[in-house]
Amino acid sequence: MNEDKARVYLERSKSSPLNLSLERHGEMYPDDPFFQFIPQIIGRLGYLFVRGGPESVQNIITHLSHPAPLLGRLEICVDSLPAPRLTSALFDGDLSSLDVLNLDSVRTELPWRNMVNLTWFSLAGMPPGEISATELLDFFESAPCLREVHLNFVHPTPGAQSGRLVSLTCLKCMIIGDCGPPSVLLDHLLIPVGAELEMQADVVSSIVGVLLPRHLDNLRNLSDFTTVKLYLDNSRLRMVLSGPNGRVSLASTGSRANETSLMLESLAQLDTSKTERFRIENGRPLSRDLVHRALLPMKDLRVFVLCECSSPHIFIRALHPSTRSSEVLVCPNLEELVLHNNGEEAFDMDDVIGMAEVRASRGRKLGVVGVVGGVNEPDPEDVLELGKHVGRVEYNIRPGVIDDDW
Repeated sequence: MNEDKARVYLERSKSSPLNLSLERHGEMYPDDPFFQFIPQIIGRLGYLFVRGGPESVQNIITHLSHPAPLLGRLEICVDSLPAPRLTSALFDGDLSSLDVLNLDSVRTELPWRNMVNLTWFSLAGMPPGEISATELLDFFESAPCLREVHLNFVHPTPGAQSGRLVSLTCLKCMIIGDCGPPSVLLDHLLIPVGAELEMQADVVSSIVGVLLPRHLDNLRNLSDFTTVKLYLDNSRLRMVLSGPNGRVSLASTGSRANETSLMLESLAQLDTSKTERFRIENGRPLSRDLVHRALLPMKDLRVFVLCECSSPHIFIRALHPSTRSSEVLVCPNLEELVLHNNGEEAFDMDDVIGMAEVRASRGRKLGVVGVVGGVNEPDPEDVLELGKHVGRVEYNIRPGVIDDDW
């Protein structure tokens, strides 16, 4: 704001790296202090943040054509359209010193090379058709140290070479939000062991088919996922898959009239044979058969949690073995069942008792049944009767114990 003081500070600080924040929301004139100082400081930049309207940002980046060998962090954010364009002239095309790169609402023709030190990358608000899947894959290959990636409202055009795979060996976290079908990229990325992958999209079709890659082997962190959590409401559907080596969170925004069926059918597309824990929150099943089909492949399931679900008797009946000996027992290794009332529709304890009794008669006795207290608490006599057919009943558990970590 004060050119004379700024000049003194620049002289006294000699060659020390500079952290510079530029916000220009109005028109930039030729006498703007930025134009006076940029030639002598560009080589000293350690951190640069630029924010403003399209014309101001374009004017600023046009003057950033000289090398910046100390630049470790670069953030460029544009407030409105049309998005300005970054070219390979930016810092003479050499971004090898960058550790953090954040681009919001810009078009880019950067060469995506010499990114050997980059660990954190965020790209948001790219106009459709401005970047291809191939360009992003080239970028990932040029940044072997990437640990965290955020893509939001980025719609890469498909067409990457069939069979091409890029391994993100250092990745710890990747978040993909509203980027069209993420599978356009995920079909070509190897997500390593230990990484966390979170995806969301506003879609009308099957959530898994749209969000996950066609080959789940790409998700090296979830080759053997053991936990599934479904969170269902009218504004957002979320499925969390996790295991000893990672986590994938899938979310679909927008109201669904039949969200429970959508999620259960999506779950059926995956191999859930090694799932040990399954939690459903706010589920509203339409039929026993649909729940039965979703549970049938879960042969290793040990813990099943129903939290604030409507029509809970449908879930219980899906666990109830048929009196016909020909029907395969659902979840034969189930040890723990947790029932959390929502205060509106109580669990029918006769259903629970009947299910537990038949399972015990077939040599598959439940170890623990937990009943979380609510407005409609079960009759104590029913709880005692249930205790005859299971190893232990934990009755009137405080609702707070059924948290996200179980």
